[in-house]
Amino acid sequence: MQIRIKNSFLLFGIIASITFSCVPTRQFIELKEKNLKCNEERDLLKIKNEKLSVSNTEMDSKIETLQKEISKLIKDSTDRSRTLKEIRKEYNQLNQRFTYLQKAQDELIKGNVQETKRLLKEIQFTQENLQKKEDELRELEVALDSKKENLEKLTSELENRNKKMLELEEILFQKDSVVNALKNKVSAALLGFENNGLTIKLLHGKVYVSLEEQLLFGSGSITVDPKGISALNKLANVLEQNPDINIMIEGHTDDVPYISDASIKDNWDLSVKRATAIVRILLDGSTINPKRLIAVGRGEFMPVDPAKTKEARQKNRRTEIILTPKLNELFKILENN
Repeated sequence: MQIRIKNSFLLFGIIASITFSCVPTRQFIELKEKNLKCNEERDLLKIKNEKLSVSNTEMDSKIETLQKEISKLIKDSTDRSRTLKEIRKEYNQLNQRFTYLQKAQDELIKGNVQETKRLLKEIQFTQENLQKKEDELRELEVALDSKKENLEKLTSELENRNKKMLELEEILFQKDSVVNALKNKVSAALLGFENNGLTIKLLHGKVYVSLEEQLLFGSGSITVDPKGISALNKLANVLEQNPDINIMIEGHTDDVPYISDASIKDNWDLSVKRATAIVRILLDGSTINPKRLIAVGRGEFMPVDPAKTKEARQKNRRTEIILTPKLNELFKILENN
């Protein structure tokens, strides 16, 4: 619903611009198509980001399950190996006993018939036990071979998953390095403006450049002051040198209702047009690809300070430029998995 409202106000702003500036219909259509394309790219990035979080959680869960199965297989293999040794020992003892009885039979064959029958019965019993142990030994050897095969398969799978995890961690580390380097570059470029209506911070792997209203606009205006244009031009120079960074401009107002006039209807409209004004300044005279920029109006609905005081409202009247590194390599790894 919010996206429709945003699109409606953006479309209204474009129509108004066409009406008062006599812009050709073809340019209006192009602007409308660019707006739709920006919305699609934003939704695609959001979906891919959600897939990333879900994939990371699923991969961690699978690795934990595999590690438990491997530990169980190792324990089972150790127990079976111990049992196999014991059966072999018993087998050797029975074999020795069988040899002894055969010799005794030969010696007593001419002696007491009853003793001979007893020995024959004992020999038969020993043979049966020996055959039983041989069968058990054979079954244990087959089971042990199967366990070893499964263990090798699970170990290989775990190694592959660990390799993928290392690749993901490396890409995320590179992304964090890029974000930190970008923040340092932006801070260096805007050194004279920080703490004078402009703040720069890292949050959730993104660089937030927040500009207070006093640095950019007069009260209720959508025209950027010369001081604000200077800051934006310096920022544009940094963004030109970092083409793998996506740029979102968010306009924010306070909760004081805007008095509607011929060009601006309400706070929603004001925040959208302020964001659009920033986009135009960043693109003016720069080589920044317009596809990297998204203009968003938040109105009064995302305050940094919800208090109903003059100071809080001043904080809330701001424009935020959010810089996000592209994660194409990370998305490729997730798609391959």
